[in-house]
Amino acid sequence: MAMKLVHEEYLKLSGRTSIINLIVLLVFHLNVILIDNGSSASVMISSTQTTTRRRIIDHEFKVGVVLDLKLPITKVWLTSMNMALSDFYSYTKTSRKRRLVLHVADSNADILDASFAAINLIQNDEVQAIIGPMTSAEAIYMLHLGKKTQIPIISFTATSPSISPSRNPYFIRTTHQDSSQVDAIASVVKTFKWREVVPIYEDTEYGNGVIPYLIDAFHSISTRVPYRSVLPESANDDRILQELYKLMTMQTRVFILHMTTPLGVRIFEKAKSIGMMSKGYVWIVTDGLGDYLSSFNSSVLAKMQGVIGIRRYVHKSSKLSSFKSRWKKKFRKDNPDIKKSLDIYGILAYDTIWLLANAIEKFEALDSRFVKQNVGENSSSHVARLGISQIGPKLLHEISNIKFEGLSGDFGLVDRQLHVHTFHILNVFGNGVREIGIWTPSDGIIKDISLSGTREDQYLLPAHDNLHRIIWPGNTTAIPKGWINPTGEKKLRIGIPVRSSYTEFVKVTRNPSSNDSADVTGYCIDVFNAAIGMLPYAVTYEFIPFQNANHTAAGTYNDLIYQVYLQNFDAVVGDVTITANRLQYVDFTLPYVEAGASMIVLTRKDLNKETLIFFLPLEWRLWMTIVAFFVYIGSVIWILEHRGNREFRGGPHPLYQMGTMLSFSFSMLVFAHKEKVLSSPGRFVMILWILAVFILTASYTASYSAMLMANRFQPTFSDVNLLIKNGYNVGYRNGSFIQGMLKQMGFDESNLKGYGTPEECDEAFSRKRQDGGIVAAFDELPYIELLLAQYCDKYTKVGDIYPTGGFGFVFPKGSPLGLDISRTILSVREDKEKMKRIRNAWLESKRSCSDHDSLGSSYGLTLYSFRYLFVFVGVLSLIPLLADLLNFLYKNRIILTCPNTSISQKIVRLVEKFNEEDEKRLRYYEYHAGIGSQTVAGEDTE
Repeated sequence: MAMKLVHEEYLKLSGRTSIINLIVLLVFHLNVILIDNGSSASVMISSTQTTTRRRIIDHEFKVGVVLDLKLPITKVWLTSMNMALSDFYSYTKTSRKRRLVLHVADSNADILDASFAAINLIQNDEVQAIIGPMTSAEAIYMLHLGKKTQIPIISFTATSPSISPSRNPYFIRTTHQDSSQVDAIASVVKTFKWREVVPIYEDTEYGNGVIPYLIDAFHSISTRVPYRSVLPESANDDRILQELYKLMTMQTRVFILHMTTPLGVRIFEKAKSIGMMSKGYVWIVTDGLGDYLSSFNSSVLAKMQGVIGIRRYVHKSSKLSSFKSRWKKKFRKDNPDIKKSLDIYGILAYDTIWLLANAIEKFEALDSRFVKQNVGENSSSHVARLGISQIGPKLLHEISNIKFEGLSGDFGLVDRQLHVHTFHILNVFGNGVREIGIWTPSDGIIKDISLSGTREDQYLLPAHDNLHRIIWPGNTTAIPKGWINPTGEKKLRIGIPVRSSYTEFVKVTRNPSSNDSADVTGYCIDVFNAAIGMLPYAVTYEFIPFQNANHTAAGTYNDLIYQVYLQNFDAVVGDVTITANRLQYVDFTLPYVEAGASMIVLTRKDLNKETLIFFLPLEWRLWMTIVAFFVYIGSVIWILEHRGNREFRGGPHPLYQMGTMLSFSFSMLVFAHKEKVLSSPGRFVMILWILAVFILTASYTASYSAMLMANRFQPTFSDVNLLIKNGYNVGYRNGSFIQGMLKQMGFDESNLKGYGTPEECDEAFSRKRQDGGIVAAFDELPYIELLLAQYCDKYTKVGDIYPTGGFGFVFPKGSPLGLDISRTILSVREDKEKMKRIRNAWLESKRSCSDHDSLGSSYGLTLYSFRYLFVFVGVLSLIPLLADLLNFLYKNRIILTCPNTSISQKIVRLVEKFNEEDEKRLRYYEYHAGIGSQTVAGEDTE
């Protein structure tokens, strides 16, 4: 009968259940058959009756525990569970309504045995919840059982994301799922800018479950996963070595290991034996190994030196420290022959018992019945044979809402599973494990949990400075670059274009002492060398010209780039333009020169009619300095004259004196000042300033005349549409993509004329149209700059800038070196001094004439040109000013030395005295002025 039920259940579920569910049903009914052999009468129940089995002791709550009892680690967890029960019921602050009782069964490390054990616990012991299963694979089988009997299946060790509580209503995960750590691993990879990683994982439910999440995390930081290494759980040494040797032949040197302890330790043993734990390698282990790093003995750690590990963060507390101490004593007492330490799952086992014990305390009364539905012999339902727990749904609800302070920290479930957001980052070194950092979702990687919340401050530091010093494989602190050449650490073969024109970018010079070698120089070469020099690791390379036996170019630029695709070259360096078509075969770095294309035409001479052209002969700084000196000289002369010269006294208000001072100063510009300067110091200053004004006005007149007479350069054509409409010939550089661009713009192919060198371009402009002459030429900006540097008086750049990719270095698809070079190119371009030196060496040195872009820049006089004139006038005019002021203070020293007045009163008195007329000086100057007038009058009379 039982086999009939299995068959009918299969027919019922076919097409909507997996093979896994079918196996569960087989196991399920096989147990039923065994029970049937003992007492078939107990299975045949009347269709009008229900049978309930009540608990003998109402205050007991039975919980099943299914673990592999032969494993030493299981004893660690059982010790934690028993201590949790003891602690919970000895807690004197709260009275307990009922007692939780554990019924332990052995899974024998077998999926079927684990399922049999769970069925027997329900059938014979009437447990209301099951704690287990140990592995994710065992969990999958038990989940079906929990769903049918409404018994919560609680696991503190099954971490695979493929087992989702949302799809399994009676599954509760009191640990984190593996996908919660992938962002922490990705942050480590991003910190050290590794662009390729290879995950190594076991072919189990545990191993496979996290991989999709891990791949997505790497894709989000632009890190490639070129290969996935999968090993069966039962892999022997030969199979492991075979896979490791395969990994050694690859370019990637960053490996993410996601395995359980037994297989993971064997991986490192073999990796150590073949040299994969040496300098240049990077090994990162997930918490499957990371949780146990601290418990490994020295012989195991010796094979894992330099490994980076991820482990769930557990807040340190006095409660946890006390428990660890008590646990250690009890475990040694109960298991004297076993050397094990408390792990994270032992802590979670403790918290799981507290969670369940707290949940059953919420019940006012326990209806701990298993109700078996009325079934007949022909019934197709197998659920009735075990019954349905009446307390299950309520227990599930209470468990989901319990929150308390556990050993692991704040313990509470979200969507029936524990969410963990913080992880330790560990480093294996010597005989132990060092904590090098902490990862949190909000802060990323930080050195210590106390720095949480200081994310802005951490971003001011280089990324790897947020970690403590790391010892990498090979006992080195040098950060591994994460990749090598697939053929080993030999020199990179870098292809170089060979050309006879525009050699400022790349120039290949044959070595006279050897026909096989050549010297490669140029702007592109210097930029590449500078970028390579800024890498955090050494790269050896050699430049190989792409040439024939006769030392001429072996093909076009596209042919050269295709050699990288064919793996004949490891890279190409030169004036290679980034285009969409080329990106189908290779990768380019970021551009290192200005991108864009434009048009150049002949110029015609014309007078530039600027509205404010009269301001342009002098730069604005010189204008401001002249105005300032006018005010300064006027002030000096006023100070020297106003106490002895009535013409500088002005009106009754102080503003009149200021007006007199300014009008006198500015009228000197045209030598039209009416006030007479009587004092010798004043005349001395006036003569100095008149001399300076004469020099300035003469210079201004000369500069302005030159500017008005200068020939200004205007383009002969500026409208591309006009060139297309009238069918004018235009030029392009041979071998460039510009020809195709011009066709797309609408130029007829017959109007496109190629040239090879700047000289050929100049010649094409000079020819007549019927002789193949051109009126405009199109090219990329770097080439246009070189042509204008050579013929800047003759041509000008006009029109729009057409977007192009710019010049970039060529690398194979997915090359990590190409990505690193892109970053260093940015650093080189940001170093203005370095770029200026490179540019001056190759491009600016070719400039044969000055720029004519601005009237002011060509003919304007600068302050720098007259700096000594202003210093001379300023210093010499300051001497009589200081002498006069000192003389004034000396004559009025009584005011300064008067003991009965304050400082403010002294200052006010000195100002008033300074503004008073000096009668003696007035009479002296008026007397001499009168003699002079009489003499002049007498001479006129005679």
